[in-house]
Amino acid sequence: MSATFASLKVPNYRLWFGAALVANVGTWMQRIGQDWLVLTVLTNNSGAALGLVTAFQFLPFLLLSPYAGVLADRFPRRRLLVLTQSASGLLAFFLGALTLTGLVQLWHVYLMALLLGMVSAIDTPVRQTFVGDLVGTDLLPNAVGLNSASFNAARMIGPGAAGLLVHWVGPGLVFIINGVSFAATVVALIVMNPAQLAVQKKIIREKGQLLAALKYLRHRNDLVLLMAVMPLVAVFGMNFQVVNALMARVQFGEGAGEFGLVGSVMGIGSLAGALLAARREHPTAATVLGAGLGFAVSLAIAAAMPSYLTYAIATIPMGFTALTMMTAANATIQTTTTPLMRGRVMALYMMLFNGASPLGALGVGWLGERFQPRWSLMVGAVGVFTVCALAAMWAQRKSDALGQTSIVPFAKHGVAHLTS
Repeated sequence: MSATFASLKVPNYRLWFGAALVANVGTWMQRIGQDWLVLTVLTNNSGAALGLVTAFQFLPFLLLSPYAGVLADRFPRRRLLVLTQSASGLLAFFLGALTLTGLVQLWHVYLMALLLGMVSAIDTPVRQTFVGDLVGTDLLPNAVGLNSASFNAARMIGPGAAGLLVHWVGPGLVFIINGVSFAATVVALIVMNPAQLAVQKKIIREKGQLLAALKYLRHRNDLVLLMAVMPLVAVFGMNFQVVNALMARVQFGEGAGEFGLVGSVMGIGSLAGALLAARREHPTAATVLGAGLGFAVSLAIAAAMPSYLTYAIATIPMGFTALTMMTAANATIQTTTTPLMRGRVMALYMMLFNGASPLGALGVGWLGERFQPRWSLMVGAVGVFTVCALAAMWAQRKSDALGQTSIVPFAKHGVAHLTS
């Protein structure tokens, strides 16, 4: 089997990969349907309202993710995922029922986004660390890349399909389809062979488990660098759900089908980045910073595009560079963190990364409504470039002080420092 798809030789991972692909298609469909519902049915193209929906969806990460990390290190992850995936499906059904019956109001969408965010805040760190249970440490970078490939392959299918369905029958059916799609992951989790899981030793319940993770990070400058850079990049540049909606609808005056198509086209670049990441055996923080500089350039180019078609094409390098950043950061943190700390460290990272999104979503929505959607992209480009450039200079000075040639800071406790 090709090195790109090495993890698929593991039966449990193969089962999970297929089910996750189905659920990811549904998730992307719901995102398009929800954005269109807010922009055109419940408001008059309000970027601020759209930003607020995104903020509600990601705000719980700031509050719940650290505790979710403790759950991921303490309890069986497969059972936790059955609960969170089932809850996500039920919330999609409820929003679909409200929409189809014509009872939906804007506050309903805000509430559903908040509840889904609470579920996702628990689900995400558990799901991220569950990959290690499926494939073990050696195949973990490959599996992380393939997970991203699944998510972005779904991105090529879901938005376009959702755009057509919204145009033909409205967004309500899209939410119902998403609810059904979660049955795939729940069934896969139930039927997979638990004897073939590479389950790590669980921690026992005791005081100070979150504090222990923070103390661990004090000696890991490489991870601290990633946890500082990625949330700032998320604030400035990774609010595609909002900015693509504003560019398609407000900047270029397009309809639901064209709005969904932008997400699918962007998925081409994201999928390419994910497949490349799956071949990368040793992701590094240098990869993250290099991709970040490329991401900044791609945002600036997209901001200057004069038409809907050229903008859609410009989202391909945006997706490629953004996905390379996210996958390299994720894999680096998972593969270089001691297994007993992995759930908590990943949860802290997801808290910072996803918790930063509400700030960015609100800013993008306000800029797009107050000025033009192009300004959201341009401000993001400047912000991302500044963050990555400053981080690279800081890392280089840190390495020079330690007598190293790498641009990446030294990692203690016997964990190999990351080199370019």
